[in-house]
Amino acid sequence: MTDVVEAGQPRPPHSVADFADAARAVIPPGAWDFVSGGSGAELSMAANRRAFDNLYVAPRMLRDVSHVSTATRLVGTETSLPVAIAPMAYHGLVHPHSEAATARAAKTAGVPFTAAMLSGTPVERIAESGADLWFQLYWLRDRGATAELVSRAEAAGCQALMLTVDVPRLGRRLKDHRNGFALPPDVYAAHFRGEAATGAQRGSGAGSAVATHTTEMFDPSLAWGDIEWLRARTRLPLVVKGILTREDAVRAVRSGVDALVVSNHGGRQLDGAVPALTVLPEIRDAVGDTVELLVDGGIRSGTDVLKALARGADGVLLGRPVLYGLAVGGESGVEAVLSLLREELETDLALSGCRTVGEAAHLKTYESNASSSTGTASW
Repeated sequence: MTDVVEAGQPRPPHSVADFADAARAVIPPGAWDFVSGGSGAELSMAANRRAFDNLYVAPRMLRDVSHVSTATRLVGTETSLPVAIAPMAYHGLVHPHSEAATARAAKTAGVPFTAAMLSGTPVERIAESGADLWFQLYWLRDRGATAELVSRAEAAGCQALMLTVDVPRLGRRLKDHRNGFALPPDVYAAHFRGEAATGAQRGSGAGSAVATHTTEMFDPSLAWGDIEWLRARTRLPLVVKGILTREDAVRAVRSGVDALVVSNHGGRQLDGAVPALTVLPEIRDAVGDTVELLVDGGIRSGTDVLKALARGADGVLLGRPVLYGLAVGGESGVEAVLSLLREELETDLALSGCRTVGEAAHLKTYESNASSSTGTASW
């Protein structure tokens, strides 16, 4: 925690909100807006937090919680927490040690790290961290380039592929457009060459260079047949990220995927999209135990992780808080965020009468603005 304190925080942070406050003080304003902002009026981003804030858990008592474990297994990977680090582009915007530092922290914490396709560090170098790696893909107009990235991920030892399907085009992130946001010269898409690597640096001051770059690269014709092509192309577990309806979840299962990420992209795509936590129970009901379900969007504490588990998730993807920790203290800052989450979750499991992550699925939950409840009381 020494690095965290030296970055300007007079005392060690005690919550993700503390890390966010400290990060905002050190991240350049344009990069802060890129990392922390959402699309449109940021309605969905705010709704993600409200969904967690408005959900309450009914704890069980007299359960002998003298021994509590936060360990579990996600998409075939043994992990110390029901948490994986979400795919996020360009960690170098917040710290010069970039994705390599985040991956080393994930290794120390014992959680999977998802290497983003738009990473500023190539997957081969990230793999040197020794972390359990997953690799995230967007669907590219150049299918050969997509196939090449799959081969590189496999060769680097990645243990799963995660295809993000909710970006046929980038959502209108107004802060980035108003800022004329472009990547600085030392940050680029390291998995590509030439203009494909540096396109998001070519800002004109009018609009988002990142949005222009992704429009040029991403293929909006992505459809279910492409999922089946990718399924046949790799033996790695296949995760589809960006599902919000039971119909799409069922279709994804039929396409042979191994896990789904219920997600509205952290409120960064369709503004007005339903929070993932809200639809999680109906998606769990639709797919049963045939696939693993992960969820993301608005998770800021171990209590949020507990609520996600109680709503039907097998685990969560953690996004912005990781970048806040990276900005504040580099590798040790990310370690501190993950350690904080572990401490919170372990405490909350005990307080809710759960000795394991799996037992949290039996907790009843209540929405503050509704009379309905979810969960079972089968103990």
